[in-house]
Amino acid sequence: MTTSKFRSKLYAKSVVALPYAEQESVGSFFDFAEELVRSTKALGRDRTSETYAVATNSFKRFCQTDDLPFEKIDSDLIEAYEAYLKRMGALPNTSSFYMRNLRAIYNRAVEKDLVVQCNPFRHVYTGVDKTVKRAIPLADIRRIKELDLSANPIQDLSRDIFLFSFYTRGMAFVDIAHLKKRDLRSGVLSYRRRKTGQQLFIKWEKCMQDIVDKYKSAGSPYLLPIIDHNVGNERPQYLSMSHKINRHLKQIGEMAGITIPLTMYVARHAWASIARSRNIPLSIISESMGHDSESTTRIYLASLDNSAIDNANSIILGLL
Repeated sequence: MTTSKFRSKLYAKSVVALPYAEQESVGSFFDFAEELVRSTKALGRDRTSETYAVATNSFKRFCQTDDLPFEKIDSDLIEAYEAYLKRMGALPNTSSFYMRNLRAIYNRAVEKDLVVQCNPFRHVYTGVDKTVKRAIPLADIRRIKELDLSANPIQDLSRDIFLFSFYTRGMAFVDIAHLKKRDLRSGVLSYRRRKTGQQLFIKWEKCMQDIVDKYKSAGSPYLLPIIDHNVGNERPQYLSMSHKINRHLKQIGEMAGITIPLTMYVARHAWASIARSRNIPLSIISESMGHDSESTTRIYLASLDNSAIDNANSIILGLL
């Protein structure tokens, strides 16, 4: 059935607009989703709240209505939504992201007895495809470093934040953004990973100091100019800056002749891949990156680069 037919179905005159108190008994998916967005945010689960909101807004654009009774959600509707996302250019992982979050919201409603479980997501893709290789070789890092970006301050900053991540063993952007000047003491930078809570210590090097000196701000408690302490809420600031930096990094990657999209993730992946190629023990790489076990690091490295395996196969085939 086409998208337009589903929208007609949603707008059918048999669906009577009711006051909010009465709608609750009927079951409005979007009302429930928006309440879940608010409640998860109130519990301090900002990232979950944001992903629920993004998925809900996308689904709402498809449905073209603010009122979607739970009983209208079936596998046909969800398959039509998946087809819509594909037409809009969404990649499988992007579509899956929306589906997984909408399914989570739906399942919460099932738990609260607002709807009977009918597994409407059973025919759509909710997995995670293996992403393209994100690691780049040391030669690419050098080319990025040597670019003259002095005429474009935001590109210059984006490149420097990328290099700072690489210099600090692939530090995540969120951790870089929240670094305070007090975190640097006696030649050692200490910070706690926001993702895991693990505390890491990094020997301070001249290349790191050069970047900090370049953006030194006497009035700010932060080490780098990502969050403005005078503005207030930190999260919107670093999220906005993250998008901006990644956007400019893609341009920088093209300027440096790099064939994969350059993002902040690439710095972390590159550090791990280069360390491994220099025969640094897996245990050291694991500890350096703040992984909770070597098995995590093995999985991480395995997903980065199959070039060694490909090269070995080429050598063997060359013997034929």
